[in-house]
Amino acid sequence: MTSVNRRRRGSKNVGKSEAGQALVELALTMPMLVVILFGAVELASVTYEAIELSNSARAAVQYGAQTLITAADTPGIQAAAKMDAIDLSASPNSSNFTTSVSSSCACSDGTSAASCTLASCPTSQLEQILTVQTSATFTPLIRIPSLPTSFTLHGYAYQRVLNN
Repeated sequence: MTSVNRRRRGSKNVGKSEAGQALVELALTMPMLVVILFGAVELASVTYEAIELSNSARAAVQYGAQTLITAADTPGIQAAAKMDAIDLSASPNSSNFTTSVSSSCACSDGTSAASCTLASCPTSQLEQILTVQTSATFTPLIRIPSLPTSFTLHGYAYQRVLNN
């Protein structure tokens, strides 16, 4: 046998040991990759539900800000928020969906109104501001001992009511 043939035989053994090394490296890194994957899924789920809450608050305030009559329709505003957040009620991770509605008044010249009467703004127009806040409790699928078992997510929107 020549020295060239000996080298070739030795290179075949090196290839087999490298394949075993790659398998060991995969076995060592796979748990970390799985944890990163589950963490990314949880983060995406929290982000989706937070966006859903913000959108439901926005939809509710848009319904209420149409006229002075819809601004006073608190059950209708809450129903609009709930209809827009229909995914939250179907999600196994979220619960306790709540909507709170409030309104305040301001003068169109930027000064604050003492009350929601026309006499509060003698030199400008009275504007009613409608505020909707939504919240829901999110429970992650993966429990991490140092983190809380649930998070409360919030949505917030406000808009000036049209005076038709």
